[in-house]
Amino acid sequence: MNQEELNAVFDKQASVYEEQQKKLGPVHEGLYFQLEWILSDLPESAQILCVGLGAGVELSYLASRFPNWRFTAVEPSAAMLDVCRQRAEQEGFISRCTFHEGYVETLPDMELHDAATCFMVSQFILDKKARAQFFRAISERLKSQAILVSADLSSSVGSAEYDALLKVWVNMLHAANVPAGAIEKVHKTWAKDVAILPPDEVVSIIEQGGFHSPVPFYQAGFVHAWFSKNN
Repeated sequence: MNQEELNAVFDKQASVYEEQQKKLGPVHEGLYFQLEWILSDLPESAQILCVGLGAGVELSYLASRFPNWRFTAVEPSAAMLDVCRQRAEQEGFISRCTFHEGYVETLPDMELHDAATCFMVSQFILDKKARAQFFRAISERLKSQAILVSADLSSSVGSAEYDALLKVWVNMLHAANVPAGAIEKVHKTWAKDVAILPPDEVVSIIEQGGFHSPVPFYQAGFVHAWFSKNN
């Protein structure tokens, strides 16, 4: 799936995306809870870059806890960005946001950021060099020693661990009504459209992108998360 096709998928999902994600709510809530404390030592007036933030849940979470922070919201799906913008307006923090429909690489020149979030984004970049360059583009928008908090699906595909986690993951998504062939369908979809790599390979890619010593701080099923500092 190329980038235009991926954007089209998210455009179609925008209006119902949050409803679809409710079953993964506890997974994301654990991630956001720790995100707050990883970033809690940033300046009172910090500028945060949120990359590929979809409907803007992490933006909403941080804005409610750090009332003086400002945010740059980057999202290539116009429909998703509209949902994010509406959320910011409804929750009263839109004046602290800059919205950019596009990619980190196409952001206009602006002040460097104190931190960045990037959740469930880089996994859609299938080429490893391009994936490292994606992180490099984020690095170039951050101050030296700024914090990146990132999360992606990660596992050693084909291993016994992967097979066991896949069964649990599908059960979680479908609860008691798992359709026949659901596990194989998810596996085939991921094999085609998602670059699920072992955690050590994801760490290496983050480092190639300009960050040092990524620290694993969270895992829930296939979701792995790290925080690291910009060089």
